[in-house]
Amino acid sequence: MSKTAKAALGLMIVTILSKILGLVREQVLAAAYGTDMYAAAYSTANSIPIVMFSIIGSAIATSLIPMYNRLRAESGEQRALDFTNTLINIVILICTVMAFVGIIFTEPLVKLFAAGYRGEVLATTISFTRILLVSVVFVGLANIMTGYLQIKNSFMIPGLIGIPYSIVIITSIYLSVNHSVYILVYGTLIAIMFKFLFQVPFAYKKGYRYSLKMDFKDPAMKEMLALIMPVVIGVGVSQLNAMVDKTLASTLGTNVVASFNYATRLYEFVQALFITSILSVVYPQMSKFLVNNDMKAFKLSLKKTMNVIIILVVPIIIGAGVLAIPIVKILLQRGNFTYDDTVMTANILVLYTTSVLAFALRDIISRGFYSLQDSKTPMTNGMIAIVFNIALNLIFIKFLGYRGLALASSIAAYIGLILFYFSLKKKIGDFEQKKVFSVFFKSLFSAIVMGIVCRFTFNLISSITGTGFVNETISLGCAIGLGAIVYFILMYVLKVEELDSIINMVKGKIKKS
Repeated sequence: MSKTAKAALGLMIVTILSKILGLVREQVLAAAYGTDMYAAAYSTANSIPIVMFSIIGSAIATSLIPMYNRLRAESGEQRALDFTNTLINIVILICTVMAFVGIIFTEPLVKLFAAGYRGEVLATTISFTRILLVSVVFVGLANIMTGYLQIKNSFMIPGLIGIPYSIVIITSIYLSVNHSVYILVYGTLIAIMFKFLFQVPFAYKKGYRYSLKMDFKDPAMKEMLALIMPVVIGVGVSQLNAMVDKTLASTLGTNVVASFNYATRLYEFVQALFITSILSVVYPQMSKFLVNNDMKAFKLSLKKTMNVIIILVVPIIIGAGVLAIPIVKILLQRGNFTYDDTVMTANILVLYTTSVLAFALRDIISRGFYSLQDSKTPMTNGMIAIVFNIALNLIFIKFLGYRGLALASSIAAYIGLILFYFSLKKKIGDFEQKKVFSVFFKSLFSAIVMGIVCRFTFNLISSITGTGFVNETISLGCAIGLGAIVYFILMYVLKVEELDSIINMVKGKIKKS
């Protein structure tokens, strides 16, 4: 098994542990606050700093890896490290200014994200947001530390940062229920700080050394700014879309905002487990292939990554479609989280999960363009997709309510994927895309059969065991387990090449254990 495959599988396992704890965190939050005013205010306030910085943070994290690899190859490790420190100090400066401005103009900022909030919920969200805006600095530093560790082929540590984050928030939720909701807010601030601080010792072990260096005249910094600006615009437009989604959701009620938050967390579990973990390992490799002018290896890596993502994600989309309500019910329905909340969250989850494949393949293609140091193409395609998303949001919400927002996002995601596909083909020519389509159709067929088996199995076992948390968990577990077996048997019969890679990865990890 290759080092890349081992790293990807290892990161998946670490991510599973981290995300399971993340699900526990959401369960505790749902039980404590359900979809009431505090849940909605907290969800909105927590997302604002992330949205604010991700415009810059995602661009920096994406651009750092190819730039660092190039500088190291041309001028040595110290040159690349000096560039990284300049970048860190500039980010600290920018984030501090952003936080300060945000604290001054918190009310109009909140109204941008939640135009439907009035009275107490608005005042509460403003208060929460002022506290959490300080976290912008630590979000930025955590992004850079993650990028540095990935460059050094250290993928486990970034995958583990969700564990201390979740532990601190879970503790804060328990304390806040019996004392004050503000304990949860301050606890979240501390948890975000831990995302950065947790990585620092490991970065030092890999050779990182901080300095106050800040060379604005560094030619590499000018190159990165030229590379990064289209990424900033592209991500900024994407965040504009997220802001529009949240604003429109807030006009439908605080319960809708909270349900969107819970559905998003479940969606992000899948995204982080399969997409983020694989891309975290593959992206530095693609960048190195291009530094070494190995286009053949770059194309092969691109094709294999797409096929592995398709094999893993397509059955999840179908599975979520047929089992969304029992999944949400088992994970979240307790305490103040009611059955009505379960239905709403499940409806959103089904539509959101449909878009996972589109966003996953778009992310792979985007990383390909960034490795080629072309950030303008992803920016342009992303902007077109977002325009469609916002237009569809405004149309569908009139007829479908909250479902319309989720449906619009899914449709726009696939419009964007089509644009990205044709742009990539034009840029690099043939990358064995016919094999990608072949794997997709085989996967879709196998997943549909799997979905039928899952639904039938769940209904059958539920009719025997009855209701209740334990009985429904057994029914769901059996349905998912049998469905997974059916899916992989069909994929094996259909002779999907990349399935062997996945099986070998798992076998290698089991033997090592």
